[in-house]
Amino acid sequence: MSASTAPTARPDILRYTAFSADPAGGNPAGVVLDASSLDDAEQLAIAAELGYSETAFLTAPPAGLAEAGDRAYTLRFFSPKDEVNFCGHATVATAVALAQHGGGPGDYVFATPAGTVPVSVADVDGELRATLTSVEPHVKDVPRADLDEALAALGWAESDLDPALPPRIAFAGNDHLVLAAATRARLADLDYDFARLEAFMQRLGLTTLQLVWRESDGFFHARDPFPVGGVVEDPATGAAAAAFGAYARELGLVGAESEFVIRQGEDMGRPGTLTVTLRGGDPRVHVAGTAVRISE
Repeated sequence: MSASTAPTARPDILRYTAFSADPAGGNPAGVVLDASSLDDAEQLAIAAELGYSETAFLTAPPAGLAEAGDRAYTLRFFSPKDEVNFCGHATVATAVALAQHGGGPGDYVFATPAGTVPVSVADVDGELRATLTSVEPHVKDVPRADLDEALAALGWAESDLDPALPPRIAFAGNDHLVLAAATRARLADLDYDFARLEAFMQRLGLTTLQLVWRESDGFFHARDPFPVGGVVEDPATGAAAAAFGAYARELGLVGAESEFVIRQGEDMGRPGTLTVTLRGGDPRVHVAGTAVRISE
């Protein structure tokens, strides 16, 4: 075979976990720092092979971000089943990977299918911590029939919900149905109808369900079923955390300028911590966490 017809070598596939400083915690993501040689089918095949909820693929930035120089990229995300418009944990993992592979701490900017997402990486006590800034979010009501179907697919009763945190669909790059459990025990007991919930979510264009329990005003627990991505549950979901930040502000659960914590993954044995910050005069939501390389 001549050199001109030789197959292109597969790019390096890195493995990181986000929202944890422990490789055994948080949410694993694949990261391909140079996906310029890969078409959509090849990217999807890599994501399916890894089996993580998402894998991130970097290519050159669009013309509109060229002024950011070598810290600007196009960033796409694939689950094992399909492309996803936005993925928070894979964005955090990618930013930390770039910082560790020559970029260093600082500000990065990513053109994603959901919009432009800036990320700042800082060295905090020897750990790299990334803070993403979401696209502008919004929150909308859930039709009664859709709520009933979601509860039926989950196997939840109306009485399992916290009446102080009403159901809503929140967006910060993707749509997430926010349902608040009345008790920690209800949140811990997750055994849903995979096919039924997947069909429901596809009909509404949902990426995950953001199931939460409020421990205190500044501390929430979350779980995120992700059947549309071919994954039973996402261990730490930055996109849903951003959407929940918009939800919490809209409902007055937190102040217009505030910070709170979401713990996720504990019931899966992969605990992670997501810090959500709301800033006065800024409609966007900021989600921060650490990320570390996973040994292969």
